[in-house]
Formats: sequence, structure tokens, C-alpha cells
Amino acid sequence: MREGQTYHPRLDAFSGTNMTTLRTLAAGLALLCSAAAVPAQTVLERVAAGGKLVVAHRESSVPFSYVVDGKPIGYAMDLCLRIAEAVRKKTGMKDMPVQFLMVTPANRIAMVEEGKADLECGSTTNNAERRQKVGFTIPHFITGARLLVKSSSPVDRIEDLMGRKLVSTKGTTPLKAVVQANRERLMGLTIEEAPDHARGVEMVEKGEADAFLMDDGLLYGLAANRPDPKAFKVVGRFLTTEPLAIMLPRNDAAFKKVVDEEMRRLITSREIYDIYDKWFLRPIPPKGTALNMPVSYLLRDFWKYPTDFVPF
Repeated sequence: MREGQTYHPRLDAFSGTNMTTLRTLAAGLALLCSAAAVPAQTVLERVAAGGKLVVAHRESSVPFSYVVDGKPIGYAMDLCLRIAEAVRKKTGMKDMPVQFLMVTPANRIAMVEEGKADLECGSTTNNAERRQKVGFTIPHFITGARLLVKSSSPVDRIEDLMGRKLVSTKGTTPLKAVVQANRERLMGLTIEEAPDHARGVEMVEKGEADAFLMDDGLLYGLAANRPDPKAFKVVGRFLTTEPLAIMLPRNDAAFKKVVDEEMRRLITSREIYDIYDKWFLRPIPPKGTALNMPVSYLLRDFWKYPTDFVPF
């Protein structure tokens, strides 16, 4: 140390080995930041490189997405197959394979969020909570939660269920809504969670629950495919208003643009009306029963100006 130079033990402690360690840490941090800045491979990039498009579907969301003879079919599935064709055209991959992946109400969001599915083609509600995890395209249906009960049931509205047992499907918007309503209105409901829609209907059929709460479009479809469809009726006012839309990855703008453009084309060309009629007005598999559900005024008005924006 030269004369007049002040000794700083704390600064001196960073000399030598300690300074080398700091430099190493700084270099490692810079490398991590650089890696984080590199975006993950997009769906279109993967497909263009020869990859497959993974389409998630449901087992019993009649008539949106369900399995008959081992094959996924339905209204939402038909829309997704058209989207898949749009992806083929965009990427130039005419032979792009499509892999089908069955999901449940409980794991469907995670499958898209974790990159295990590129599209979820079912009956999923677009809401603010879910938009924190996944993206949605333009709604293909607008519905609300109502009650499925036995035809002989005296229940006409949710208030008639006070002190009784109600079932809804795990991981769905109607379940969340009825739990809140039960708490706020002090209804005294016993609320059961079914693992899937089919089990919810079965519980009503067997007398294990007094009502099954779910989107009314699904309720009509589920009842139509039971051994005796006339044994059920759909009752009550809407507990919720829900825009149903195809899910896709949240931060893949290029892929979303292709999906949105195809949905908008289907709507503005009115091709979607023929697809809708196929599943809601005409006989559908497996029993050849028609649901007789025309396009609602809510959905018709929404399709006049098709957008992925929903206010809730």
C-alpha cells in the first residue's frame, strides 16, 4: 500500500478468488437472461419442421366433443378439423399429422398451458381467470348453466333445491358459480363434484342427486344419449352466461392469428351455421336423436361482429 492510500478491508475482500467468483456468477446470469429471451418454438414452427398438431377432445361433452366407436366427433371437433386444415395451408405441410388427445374438465387447461395440446376442442368457457393461463379464439357457442332433473321432479328452479343435493362437474364454471350462490344465498345445498358430465347425469338417473347443474347445451345432448331421453327435463333460469370457445396456447400470437382468421371466415361465410345445424338440429350419433336447439339470439348477435373479446 502506497503512502497516503487508505486501506479498505471490505473492498479488499473482493479481490482475487472472490472477484473471479463474482465474474462467473455474472456470466451465468447473463447466459440465463439470454436463454430466457429466446422464445420457445411456436406451433407453426413445429408443424413446418414436420411436427404434428395435437388436438385435445372430451369423452362425453355431447354434442360439442365426444367419443363414438373410439373416434372423437362433435360440433367443436368439426371446427377444429377446419382449423387444422388452415394450419396445413399456412405452413405448406399438406401431410401434417393430427394427434387426438382425450382430456377431462379437470386437466384440460393444464394440458394446453403445459404445451401438451395445441387446441382444446370442447365446451370450455372463456373467462378472465382462465385467460391468465391459456388463450381463446372466437366463441362458437353462448350458453348458461341450468338444471337437469328427472321428468317427474317438482324442481323448476334452483331455489326449489334448498336443502337438497345437487351435482356439477369438477373443474367447471357452473360448479364454481353454484358454490358461490349457495354461500351467498344460504341455500343449504349439498353440492357433489362429478368427475365428468356422464357421471353427473347418472347420479340424477339413479336418484343419487336431485339435479345436475351444467351448460344447457350439454344437458340437452347428454339427456338425448341416455337410454330414455324423456326421463329428463332441463329447467330453471340461467345461473351463468358463458361464451364457449376453443382453447389454445396463451402467448403464441402467430398460431392464434391463424385460428382466429379461420373462425372468422367460418362465421362470416356462414359455413358455421351448417356445422351448427348438423349437431344441434339434425339427428346425431350414437342414437340418431336430434337436440332441436336453433342458434340462440345471443349467439346470432355475437356472430354479427365476431371477436375473441368477452367482457368477463
